[in-house]
Amino acid sequence: MQVLRANKVVCDKRSYSSDKTSHKHDFGQFLFPLSGSLDISTKHHGLHLTPDHCFYLPPSYNHEFRSSVRNEFLILDIPTDFLLWETESMYVPMDEQWTSIRFLLLEEIRNKQNDSAALRDLTRYVANKLKSATPPSVDYIHRHYKESISLETLAAIERYHPTYYSAWFKQKTGKSPKRYIAELRLKEAKKLLGNTSWTITYVSQEIGFENTSSFTRWFVKQEGITPQTYRSMKNG
Repeated sequence: MQVLRANKVVCDKRSYSSDKTSHKHDFGQFLFPLSGSLDISTKHHGLHLTPDHCFYLPPSYNHEFRSSVRNEFLILDIPTDFLLWETESMYVPMDEQWTSIRFLLLEEIRNKQNDSAALRDLTRYVANKLKSATPPSVDYIHRHYKESISLETLAAIERYHPTYYSAWFKQKTGKSPKRYIAELRLKEAKKLLGNTSWTITYVSQEIGFENTSSFTRWFVKQEGITPQTYRSMKNG
């Protein structure tokens, strides 16, 4: 198995062949697709990387890859001395912020500033985002917790197997996905019951329940009292 090594920041454009290759690095690596695609397999991921996402590989992370089409990728190799905490693989949508980062990295390449002070500062910023970024599936939960969300949907967002995803999610949040979603819904329900004059029926519909009786049963299970009792206690 090939082990690649680097002791400096490297940012360049690369293309990948149709030959299946397997290796690991002793540095972190970000892949930003510019055109085409790349099939990557790891212990927990199996993904088809296209220009609408980027992907981070931690140091010493075995991976297998190949491409069946013409492709071009922007690659950022991050030395371990930039990674002051343990990192994990991350599959990220190319939103406005990541698109801007990609643009700045491309500018450094155009200016032939590999391992420059500016590139090293930008790399530190990218490395810090690995620590602070909200995982895409958690962000999805916060935007859709009022809807029915399956474990398979969340696992697919991260490109994880559902069984592994559950363990990963609990490690990240300290809670199961089901518990995490329930707490978000409960927080919103209590806010609406305490701060609005909406009917119980309207509140139940607002947080995604089909009828008032199912909402009431769920609320009692969570809080030990009915929504009506909670509202009365909250409003004195």
